[in-house]
Formats: sequence, C-alpha cells, structure tokens
Amino acid sequence: MSHLETVPLWLAIPVGLLLVLGSGLTLLGTIGLVQLKSFYDRLHAPTLGTGWGMAAIVLASILLFSWLEGRPSLHEAVIAVFVMITTPVTMMMLGRAALHRDRKENAPELPEIARRTLGEDTP
Repeated sequence: MSHLETVPLWLAIPVGLLLVLGSGLTLLGTIGLVQLKSFYDRLHAPTLGTGWGMAAIVLASILLFSWLEGRPSLHEAVIAVFVMITTPVTMMMLGRAALHRDRKENAPELPEIARRTLGEDTP
C-alpha cells in the first residue's frame, strides 16, 4: 500500500484546494507580468505568485508531509520565510534602480507619483 493511499479524505481535500489556490495565484501573477504595460506595473504582479501563491503551496506541503511522516514537517516554512523576506527587498531594489535610470534619462515611462516625489516637473 503506497503512502498516497493512506491520506484521508479530510486531509486530501484541503491540500488539493491549497495547491489549486496557490497555483492559481501564481498563474495570475505570471499573467499580470506578461500583460501589464510598464515596468513599474509589472513589478507588483510577480509578488502575488511569490507571496500568497507560494504560501498556499507551502502550507499544503506542510500539511501533507506532516501527516505522512507522522511528525511536524516545518523545513518548508524556512524556505517560505526566506522567499517572503527576499521578494519585497528584490522588488524594491529593482524599482529603485529603474527610478534612478529613468530619472537620469528623463524617461516618459517614469510614473507621475515618482515625478512628484522626485520634485521634477510633469510633462
């Protein structure tokens, strides 16, 4: 008898729903990354997948493997913590680098809010 046959229905349903939710949010973030026009808009879309999508998938993994191993399986939580910490920092650094580049080039893509924050005249 395999391990998958020993998973009770009351556990399989939430694990399956969490996996569908997590993969759906990740897909939504990916679609946003592809569809949004400006770089500044595209900065926010992937964080949906790496944030909430990853959290749902990790929670499903924790639930399933804790049941299968008969003990708490929390090493996935360490991965989740590092992803949740590094994603916003990375996005903030990318945003600041883009603002710096666009400010030097006086790019038309520079958002209105950034122009006001930087004290530059609006076109």
